[in-house]
Amino acid sequence: MEYKGMKEDERLISVTPSKRQIAYQNMEYFCFIHFTVNTFTGSEWGLGDEPESIFNPEELDARQWAKTAAEGGMKGLILTCKHHDGFCLWPSKYTEHSIKNSPYKNGKGDIVRETAEACKEYGLKFGVYLSPWDRNNESYGKGKEYDDYYVNQLTELLTNYGDIFVIWLDGACGEGSNGKKQVYDWQRYYEVMRKLQPNAVISISGPDIRWCGNEAGQVRPSEWSVVAADMTDPAITAQLSQQEDNEEFRNRPLDETQADLGSRECLRNEEKLAYYPAETDVSIRPGWFYHEEEDDQVRSFENLKEIYLSSVGGNTTLLLNLPPMKNGKLHQTDVNNVKMLGDFIRSTFKDNLADIAEITTVPEKDAEGKNADLLRVDDYENVFRNKAGDRELTIHLQWTEKKKLSYLVLKEAIPFSQRVEKFSVWYAAEDARKEKMVDATTIGYKKIIDLQGVETDAIEIRIEDSRVAPVISFVGVY
Repeated sequence: MEYKGMKEDERLISVTPSKRQIAYQNMEYFCFIHFTVNTFTGSEWGLGDEPESIFNPEELDARQWAKTAAEGGMKGLILTCKHHDGFCLWPSKYTEHSIKNSPYKNGKGDIVRETAEACKEYGLKFGVYLSPWDRNNESYGKGKEYDDYYVNQLTELLTNYGDIFVIWLDGACGEGSNGKKQVYDWQRYYEVMRKLQPNAVISISGPDIRWCGNEAGQVRPSEWSVVAADMTDPAITAQLSQQEDNEEFRNRPLDETQADLGSRECLRNEEKLAYYPAETDVSIRPGWFYHEEEDDQVRSFENLKEIYLSSVGGNTTLLLNLPPMKNGKLHQTDVNNVKMLGDFIRSTFKDNLADIAEITTVPEKDAEGKNADLLRVDDYENVFRNKAGDRELTIHLQWTEKKKLSYLVLKEAIPFSQRVEKFSVWYAAEDARKEKMVDATTIGYKKIIDLQGVETDAIEIRIEDSRVAPVISFVGVY
């Protein structure tokens, strides 16, 4: 992007998402399935020397995984096809350390295929996780020889299992069986991914979606999708994601150095910018793989609800991990709590009270002479766009009688980038007074505001500052 001669605010919103990034953010909420030999050894990280004979999930039910994800309100599912131990959940032609040499279905099983088919049955998109670190393969650490191996396995996954919506890459880079570390040829990997699955986003150690910075379900108060372009550098993203190795690090709150990635001050001296939205990834249990001793430590519905509202409602996507047990099924507690979250999402955001409100704005018309009725439609074709130079916008919703309000949903039209920097929410109190409920900063793809059950016949959203004229795509009140 060439910025010469461009004003600072114009520069900040000149970076816009790709079609694949928009499609990914529109999905909002996905499932992660961590399952491999670790499930049978009780480990989080396998060593690569586990015998294939230990892997035998006799009741494996990929349909249960997909059904749980769908009932939980998720739109996609990502399977750990190969974790750091190198064991493959599909019969890879390029290694003996795979399901083909396990007792599962007498070596004839293919859990990647079973999962992809289950996702299709339940209307979910399917994604793959393929760890770049392989503690089993002897070519790891030998440069191109290992890169060839990794690309061959990528090719199997990206050509034999239908459309893939995400290729999820962490940056793990430890020693292999020969005591060596590999210098990954990230650009070569990306080229193969783009060629074989052009619509898939490449997440975390990739150029499309970034890690939010912790695994505790914590989200920044001001989450910007436009950040310094060097954050997409695979060397940097890999280094950041390797910090996941430290349990204390990944579960701690975001510190001050991580809290601001995209303010004007933060980006003022950055020569290149990128649209690089965040994903919140968190496990329903303390570990990412199943451990029986954690059966009493499953995240409650209330905790899952809080994480959903702050992540999907805080300009990030949410990736929730559900680890199957040794028998290949999800624990019933996990299933129940996820189902409750799905029921909450469906019931809470079913009826938009904005549909029966009178909506007015200041200014009264947008840049194309359209009125506020556009804001009832949740798409990017019907958007309210202020005239150039007008950075403030007031949206007023009026009902004929008082309503008990739980949540306010605001969405920017992200094809125009992310613009809003400051807004507040007010409600009509007694004696025609207006009381402020919320002071906030960013909106981005979606912002969910807890209205705490206030009873009122009117609310007002005041966008008080924006990088350039704001473009709002949707207002929902529930």
